[in-house]
Amino acid sequence: MHARERVARNLAAAFLADAWTSRALLKQAATVLGRRARTLQRRLVAELIEATPDDYPPSPDWLVAFLLRSHPFNQASKNRRGAHVVLTPPRFAPAERFASLDVPKLATPGDLAQWLDISIDQLDWLSDARRQQGRTDIPVLQHYRYSFVPKRNGPPRLIEAPKPKLMAIQRRILHAILDAAPVHDCAHGFVAGRSCLSAAQIHAGEHVVMTVDLKDFFLNTRMSRVHAIFRSLGYPWALARTLTGLCSASTPMSVFARLPPAQRHDWLTQKIYQAPHLPQGAPTSPALANLAAFRLDMRLAVLARAYGAHYTRYADDLAFSGDHAFATKTSAFLTAVESITHDEGFLLNSRKTRIMRRGGCQRITGIVVNDHVNVPRTAYDELKAILYNCRKNGPDTQNRAGLRDFRAHLEGRVAWVEQVNALRGQRLRRIFDEIRW
Repeated sequence: MHARERVARNLAAAFLADAWTSRALLKQAATVLGRRARTLQRRLVAELIEATPDDYPPSPDWLVAFLLRSHPFNQASKNRRGAHVVLTPPRFAPAERFASLDVPKLATPGDLAQWLDISIDQLDWLSDARRQQGRTDIPVLQHYRYSFVPKRNGPPRLIEAPKPKLMAIQRRILHAILDAAPVHDCAHGFVAGRSCLSAAQIHAGEHVVMTVDLKDFFLNTRMSRVHAIFRSLGYPWALARTLTGLCSASTPMSVFARLPPAQRHDWLTQKIYQAPHLPQGAPTSPALANLAAFRLDMRLAVLARAYGAHYTRYADDLAFSGDHAFATKTSAFLTAVESITHDEGFLLNSRKTRIMRRGGCQRITGIVVNDHVNVPRTAYDELKAILYNCRKNGPDTQNRAGLRDFRAHLEGRVAWVEQVNALRGQRLRRIFDEIRW
């Protein structure tokens, strides 16, 4: 192979490894051909963009043939010997444990743009390749709509809801790619076939139950791990970076200025939000957080087994349970949990740690687990009273929150009780069916 052909093949591989835009192509041309002859490189990129077939990006062979025919390339590559090793274009190459997954086999940002049926410029914009979202204060230029939900303690929770175009893209990534990736057996939140009920059932009837809360679960999920997830699924570095950008958000500091000063998050938290993070409100965030916590789940499951205990995680709620012997070791066990959690890049909210022994009420994600899973008595009595008053005085007298579909709201609560405790649920269902709507 002649030196000029080696240079052409290396340049073709470099072009195909990046976004198919003039800016990206010029950057790769300078990397391979050197920073001299910039005028020739600009002419080369302009000719390439104009000649690119409709089904971009072109094949490596087409691109090499084009370069060898190009006068600007021949001039710019004079005296360029090129590396003796010929680079190959990026390819879809999953890790061994993911090799059998049925996911789209994409290799370049151009492939991703075609799969999403958008232009490469739109892909560049929606993935925030230039990191502009964390700085823009103009709502029409922002990819997310921001709102705050009050919490019992501390500043309100920030909800970042993607706008329709990005929402549709994230849903496609979720269903076609992320849903195929297996999560740890101990993860029960946002997993098909599992729920907070399935998690609670594992801890029913134990002598002691311990719950621990992860602080700012989505916010503290590292983007390097999200990128590594896409890389492990088979996507080359540049494409994994684009997918990570599509699933992350960078919040402008001006968003927090909408809050009264007394309710604002501290400066450090605002800066963390300004950096790329998993947004609470994006459909991809729960799946990515579950996958990013795989090592955490694996290590905590091994720790729990070593102590003769059970372990489950429902989103950011960690639960452990065990017998009398485990109850005597809770202090040392919590220290080990905190060490592993910190080592995996997460933080514990120590104020929400609970150790519940058999003599008191043991709850996990709102479900009582003392002898068997059950609905808390107070919650059951409250719902029963509401249904009774609806039957007696009419539903409007009980809809104090002004819910738009109060019937669906109550029916959902009744269905939940039916799922946890069938006998209690049947009693509530009979009252519900007698309400005149």
